[in-house]
Amino acid sequence: MSAPAGGPSARPAGLPPAGLPGWRPEWSRLVSAPDASGTERTWHVLDTAPDAAPGEVLGTLLCVHGNPTWSYLWRDLAQRASGQGFGWRVVALDHLEMGFSERTGVRRGLADRIAELDAVVAALDLSGDVVAVGHDWGGVVATGWAAREHARGGRHAARRLAGLVVMNTAASHPVDAPPPGPLTLATLPGVLPLVTSRTDAFLRTTLALCRPPLPADVRAAYLAPYRTRAERAGVEAFVADVPTGPDHPVRPAFEEVSAGADRLGASDVPALVLWGPRDPVFGERYLRDWRARLPGADVHRFTGAGHLLPEDADVAGVVLRWLDERVHPQGPADAAALQDAQEQAPERAEHRPLWARTAERAAAEPDAPAVVEVGEREGSGPPPVRRIPWSLLQRRTTELAAGLAELGVRPGQRVSLLVPPGADLTAVLYAVLRIGAVAVVADAGLGVRGLTRAVTGSGVDVVVGVPKALAAARVLRWPGRRIAATPRGVRVDDAALRLLGVETTVLEVAERGRRALAAGAQLPPEPSPEAEALVLFTSGSTGPAKGVVYTHRQTAMLAQALGAAIRTDPAHGLVSAFAPFALLGPALGATCVVPAMDVTKPATLTASALADAVAASGSTSAFLSPAALVNVLATADRLDEAGRAALARVETLLSAGAPVPVPLLQRARQLMPLADPRSPYGATEVLPATDVGLSDLLEAGAGDGTCVGRPVPGVVVGIAPLDADGVAADDVVTTPGVTGEVVVGGEHVKDRYDQLWATHAASVRVRPSAALAAANPSGRWHRTGDVGHVDERGRLWVQGRLAHVVVTADEVVTPVGLEQRAETVEGIARAALVGVGPRHARRLAVVAEADPPVRRTTVAAPATARAVRRATGRDVVAVLLVPALPTDVRHNSKIDRVRVATWAGRVLAGQRAGRLA
Repeated sequence: MSAPAGGPSARPAGLPPAGLPGWRPEWSRLVSAPDASGTERTWHVLDTAPDAAPGEVLGTLLCVHGNPTWSYLWRDLAQRASGQGFGWRVVALDHLEMGFSERTGVRRGLADRIAELDAVVAALDLSGDVVAVGHDWGGVVATGWAAREHARGGRHAARRLAGLVVMNTAASHPVDAPPPGPLTLATLPGVLPLVTSRTDAFLRTTLALCRPPLPADVRAAYLAPYRTRAERAGVEAFVADVPTGPDHPVRPAFEEVSAGADRLGASDVPALVLWGPRDPVFGERYLRDWRARLPGADVHRFTGAGHLLPEDADVAGVVLRWLDERVHPQGPADAAALQDAQEQAPERAEHRPLWARTAERAAAEPDAPAVVEVGEREGSGPPPVRRIPWSLLQRRTTELAAGLAELGVRPGQRVSLLVPPGADLTAVLYAVLRIGAVAVVADAGLGVRGLTRAVTGSGVDVVVGVPKALAAARVLRWPGRRIAATPRGVRVDDAALRLLGVETTVLEVAERGRRALAAGAQLPPEPSPEAEALVLFTSGSTGPAKGVVYTHRQTAMLAQALGAAIRTDPAHGLVSAFAPFALLGPALGATCVVPAMDVTKPATLTASALADAVAASGSTSAFLSPAALVNVLATADRLDEAGRAALARVETLLSAGAPVPVPLLQRARQLMPLADPRSPYGATEVLPATDVGLSDLLEAGAGDGTCVGRPVPGVVVGIAPLDADGVAADDVVTTPGVTGEVVVGGEHVKDRYDQLWATHAASVRVRPSAALAAANPSGRWHRTGDVGHVDERGRLWVQGRLAHVVVTADEVVTPVGLEQRAETVEGIARAALVGVGPRHARRLAVVAEADPPVRRTTVAAPATARAVRRATGRDVVAVLLVPALPTDVRHNSKIDRVRVATWAGRVLAGQRAGRLA
């Protein structure tokens, strides 16, 4: 300990002023304990249950704030953790020199603060389960205390370390690294006291990081204990405590905390890491470090949140749910039932990894095509076609696997693949999987912002991409080593690659692997079936795209389920206009055909390009997104006789990703008369779930929503009923006609969402009926976010997204069925039903694309509006016609009804709304 640079000063501990928003005066207490030097000091402590007897609370959340906050940071957690009787006690101290604790005029280091936290815990005589919770540098202190408590091995017989929760903090800081983020400027000589103690600039800058901005009264509450320079001396000391350089006085204590985090990571102590990605102080490298040190930790990234995480996001809700699931799990009867079901489940089929079929086909038919890439026509001649035989695909996959291993890519590391569909991407993907690395597949359809969030948030170690993607990686500062996948026939200057930060190329990696294999090198052992294999991304049509993790076993089962649904096997090649399906074709032993199109824009696929792909490969199966199918039909009149003949040979046509209208499928069958067009239903988290063909749809007829058919083998479907507020229950039933959230169970359901623990926990929170539980012995469930019902014949009807359900004063309305009826009105091409107005006076409105199209937003003619009201049977307050409705970037089909509703509300309120799409 030493005197602060600002000069010694002292002030006794006190209580916060009355009237602070969200703060309850009865939480405050003053606690005396010895500080690190043994001197008796007084702390201000938030304590929600100071008189709680053993058994009256589930345990204690020991919360530690960072700099420059105080225990006010934990007010929401305190309110909610203890607000419903039998809950958790929340204890949160203000550090000495901080908040409303004693000002002693002594500068305190990390080791002092850990010791003093221990002293306060002893003074409070905490017993039972204790979960340490820390934010910012308080996370370092909490981790140091938790590691010390764990090392004591329960010597305090009445107390147990039950968990660790950290958020936007550090487990370590490299010796040669500068202070994190903007602290580099703050720690410069002469600048530190100017911004931390002489003025309140550091405090105000920290508070300004919140999005949305903090209310003025909340901001004032944070500033309340730091009004004078003397009161801010602790803020200066905390910043000075950042361990820069090997000789910094706090370095030994920080390294001890790092080692303690490692020990906790190797223990059975549950851990939760919460993160605000928009943090200029603790960036992604700190989160990566936490994940490495606490490999079993649950991680949740709050998209859009920043440094002051408890102010930006629902931290309290996630922490309390985590405590229920991980520290004090509820529902033992359900857990026992699940265990019984799993024990009685039939034995799993032998695991066949994704790359196994490639080797088998290479041995059996080495010269048969594995991948066929069809280019664009130039003039009237045939299109260029590249055929890659199974033997070459197998050899290249093996060489790349060996080369990546030689390059230092290790099992568990994440490799982002930013390469267009085709043989190169297929070989790299299978090579990455073969060595046990994890492939991160985020297609370019997510757009630059979505790709950046996906690559950065996934914590990738290596980026394999075409030069265009690597240029974006350079500009946007994506993490990871760079490997260039240069397009065939395109020469990229070595100097240009170096400017992009490229370490090597895919061709060089393959050559490196070839040499290593020739010298006797062996590939690493095959990864465990339960190890991570893939991170796939959702479309982002209903919020930021989420990473979906699949294990090797789940990936293989996903491929098998898809193969059965889309009728693809070694005898039936697949023309795929959707990147993920193109990658899975060879895993089924099927020839994969990639047509000429821009994969980021499905609607660029033309009928001629599809016909060329079918003719070049002889494939009889094709998969198109709904947008691609629309454009194929729109350009069918440009087909020549050979093109029409090629499409007439298609026997299986599939379109999925968004509801496909029956008239569209009927037109498709006219173009491909041998095919019964099918539309599998599912999601990135579980695909396929159900399957339906045109003949099934015609038999089902019109209904409330879109019929997506019956569950595929191995899948069960249930419904979580909606209540009067449009909220889906946890109970799941199969009662015909009940509307609610669609819940899917099956062996090939996702493993989890990547670093979105709370989102995953919500997606699997179900109480299936006894019949459903027995039908799904895997115990794997996924709440799809879709709403619908099951009819008397076991067919599932989708009525929209849960987020798009409209709750009026009189009823709960699902959109799709009413939209379909609106689209029967002459002049309405595509409709979106939304709610406008306040909750208890909400009205229905229809926003539609017109036929013929309109050039600007307009109100529908009175006759059209009356026809829409008659067709829907609802008192629609307005019908607005727009040039285009906003849709997702991947499928160009899913309407963003949330955006439409916000826009329509502004228009009908007389505000300037701007363009919708």
